[in-house]
Amino acid sequence: MGSLPATFSTQLRRWRQRRRLSQLALALEADISQRHVSFLEAGKAQPSRGMVLRLAEALALPLRERNALLVAVGFAPIYRQRRLDAPELAAARGAIDAILTGQMPHPALAVDRYWNLLLANRATHRLLEGLPEQLLSAPLNVMRLSLHPEGLAPRILNLREWRGHLLARLAHEVELSADPDLAALLDEVRASPGGTEHPAPDDEQHPATAVAVPLRLASKAGPLSFISTTTVFGTAVEVTLAEVTIEALLPADEHTAQAMRRLAAES
Repeated sequence: MGSLPATFSTQLRRWRQRRRLSQLALALEADISQRHVSFLEAGKAQPSRGMVLRLAEALALPLRERNALLVAVGFAPIYRQRRLDAPELAAARGAIDAILTGQMPHPALAVDRYWNLLLANRATHRLLEGLPEQLLSAPLNVMRLSLHPEGLAPRILNLREWRGHLLARLAHEVELSADPDLAALLDEVRASPGGTEHPAPDDEQHPATAVAVPLRLASKAGPLSFISTTTVFGTAVEVTLAEVTIEALLPADEHTAQAMRRLAAES
């Protein structure tokens, strides 16, 4: 049996441990023997490209990390990465535009793996009016803007609750991807004071009618309340597309729905 590059062995073991799997559990997921997993982690066996992909699937690795695992063995990456405005991604870009437009008059935006804004509809831009230009300049980071004390944070009426939701979500993404840049973003926003919170009575934080954690924003039209939904491309085989997330904010009450319709009519 040929020797295996140490980088692959190390990566495989780290991913298995990150996923909290024993060698036996990973072997069962990948439909191989525990002995073979042990040999791969010890650098005593050389995997085929198909074996690398089987292990990556069993470990639920993002496409970017699957490429890295292939390269560690000496194979070429198989998942391409192009700019979202590349001609080959025109159909996907059209699908994103259609979703964002279809959400009007309610806010919707598309972000990349690092929460950098890719696209947004007019309703989203209306909610960002009046924020400092330096926070809105490209690349606009939605996570940073949301929790920055000069960004949206002072306008979020349930800041403590929404901040906890965003940080938990970002921490989950760091756990799944092990991306150091994403981890750095998490550390940054965790350290941010997040602005001044508008306290609300305990019975208003989670009313009996609540079905999800809302985003409650102060606005000229009065308090606005949104429920967030997330859309991803479930069958993407292109790195950029696999890392696009579409966030839509839907009205959680009739007042918000009417206010957004008025704002859209004024545009």
